[in-house]
Amino acid sequence: MTNEGQVPSDLFMDLDRSGPMPLYFQVASRIEESIRSGAMPPGSRLENEIALGERLGLSRPTIRRAIQDLVDKGLLVRRRGIGTQVVHGPVTRKVELTSLFDDLTQGSQKPTTKLLERSDVPASPAVAEALSVQPGTTIVHIRRVRFAEDVPMAILENYLPPEFLEITDADLQSHGLYQLLRARGVTMRVAKQRIGARAVTDDEAGLLEIEDGDPVLTMSRTAYDASGRAVEYGVHCYRPDRYSFEVTLVDK
Repeated sequence: MTNEGQVPSDLFMDLDRSGPMPLYFQVASRIEESIRSGAMPPGSRLENEIALGERLGLSRPTIRRAIQDLVDKGLLVRRRGIGTQVVHGPVTRKVELTSLFDDLTQGSQKPTTKLLERSDVPASPAVAEALSVQPGTTIVHIRRVRFAEDVPMAILENYLPPEFLEITDADLQSHGLYQLLRARGVTMRVAKQRIGARAVTDDEAGLLEIEDGDPVLTMSRTAYDASGRAVEYGVHCYRPDRYSFEVTLVDK
């Protein structure tokens, strides 16, 4: 593929248009594979969403979501007046990727963990999408309560891809999750994160030792390594009287 070329049509010959896997995910996976193999080298330009959709017989929203997924992973970049291109080398972003365990340790608080569940489960469609695996793939499901100085701070629910099935209960009770991933050679470079708030559930209220109906902070995050591979998906809730998020905004 040249800098002015098209995404090869043969990449999409085997799209499953009637199966459970979303079409945008299939398109994104094939373009990602082409980028990683070198078939689409840095600087390669994609045709616009309308043209690509018409050529493949897919809707514009499907193509847009596939491209956005790759932009979020740092594999593609949108440039005004130029279009969408394969990035030149890794994208560097000022995002500090830490775990709650790291935050508490750096703040001189003593973190402890109560492990509620560690199990190997089939990936649901939503989790499979976040981890870029097939639905039904066996993955790791972890649910914990994190304490600081014996006070519950957060309920942490995490999902890991199959390569981390060997992580044990003992590992999770004595180490932070990101510590365990780093010890296995993972270098996390970028994350897609969403922060929100909602009312606590009855189960969560008991675990966090707060009142039914109290508000909690929420955070969902998919973390990617230096190659753009999803290595962790987490859905967490925090006591707002014990934890806050601080974000620095920079004008572009």
